[in-house]
Amino acid sequence: MKLIDLLRNKQLSVYQCAKESQIPYTTLSDLVKGKTSLENCTAVTLYKLSKTLHVAMEELLEECFREENFEIYKSNVCHLVKDKGDLDFIIDTLQENRIRIYWERKWYPECFYLLAMLDYLSRENDLPLCKDYEDIRSCTLPEPLYPKDVVLAAKLDAALDVKEQCLKEAIPEFRRFNIIESEIRNVC
Repeated sequence: MKLIDLLRNKQLSVYQCAKESQIPYTTLSDLVKGKTSLENCTAVTLYKLSKTLHVAMEELLEECFREENFEIYKSNVCHLVKDKGDLDFIIDTLQENRIRIYWERKWYPECFYLLAMLDYLSRENDLPLCKDYEDIRSCTLPEPLYPKDVVLAAKLDAALDVKEQCLKEAIPEFRRFNIIESEIRNVC
């Protein structure tokens, strides 16, 4: 969750938070405006902020690293499927309720990717879809989310129709959420 959203949820202004946490107002203001990033803060600043907002320091930093690590996230999910097997992965995913957690955090790419994986594995194993996520299934990402290597290939050679080909080969459960994924089983 972004810092400004945390402040709003706690009904704190930047000034009030600065006063309560004993973090200089300008430092906190720069963090909220995005002039300074949380990952560049001192441990003391993160500690004071986490105590004031009643969140773990890790939770403050999660947002910083989330977007750039989506490719790693996808890879980790695929490895979990391979290591655990389809059924154990499905059971663990449902028990941990990660899909709902990501949804509530507004981590839509991770939420949709995990739900697409769950739906895909359910289809592959002739299992019914879990009805707990029908509200999420009615949503999608606003723009297609292609793998980074496809985006790079398309930029390097505009004559190649890489994106269109990937779109055609995408697994339906992923494409439903505007995530272009064609291979989840081929992981090393």
